[in-house]
Amino acid sequence: MNRFLMAMTALWRREMLRFFRQRSRVIGAIGSPLVIWLLLGSGVGSSFRLNAPSGDMGYMEYFFPGTVILILLFTSIFSTISIIEDRREGFLQGVLVAPIPRSAFVMGKLMGGTSLAVIQGVLFMLLSPLIGISIGAIPRTLATMILVAFGLTALGYLIAWRMDSTQGFHAIMNLFLIPMWLLSGSVFPASGAPAWLKWVIMVNPLTYGLAAVRWSMYGVEKASGMNLPSMPVSFGISAAFSIVMFIAAIVMTRRPS
Repeated sequence: MNRFLMAMTALWRREMLRFFRQRSRVIGAIGSPLVIWLLLGSGVGSSFRLNAPSGDMGYMEYFFPGTVILILLFTSIFSTISIIEDRREGFLQGVLVAPIPRSAFVMGKLMGGTSLAVIQGVLFMLLSPLIGISIGAIPRTLATMILVAFGLTALGYLIAWRMDSTQGFHAIMNLFLIPMWLLSGSVFPASGAPAWLKWVIMVNPLTYGLAAVRWSMYGVEKASGMNLPSMPVSFGISAAFSIVMFIAAIVMTRRPS
């Protein structure tokens, strides 16, 4: 257990140091979603109204939780690119032959990506009072953000483990992960989508992660009128997704390369 904790902590600290020493990653992880939120929210805002029992909701407010999910996605997924770099540099091979459980390596990488994603998500949520969301929503949303970020980091780990190049990783992200975010209800409500698209949204695990964030961020009074999956269902499916991804990451890492 001591070896496990020491190895996990060392790898977690390494992920944190690598990220904050690269200013371009810090700026890109928050800057890109912020620009998307401002531009898309401003452009669509005048033509979007979501009728809710507590009153009309503007698009900037509706799109805000989706932008938080985008930050979690960008940060957690891109943090796993380091697996490809570590393999090239020989660091990964050195860790895998070290006398530590491979699960410690997995946990250290996932905790590092999760920590970075949640920190940046919280920083973005400091803007929530500008659109009428209470700053008190941050503590309520923290547990949900940790859960969603952990699952996304584990998913990125699974993808990066099988990749030999960062170009291939980016291609997979553009082909699979960005549509996964778009079809989670982040950009438009599922109620306005055609029937076949509603089914795609329904089976998308990120849909339930976003719904859990909306419940936590908006509160019961406002979220109850948005035709979302219930909070227990959303949190439960998000937890199940994270557990499955974590187990899959451990199983894949333990396989002989």
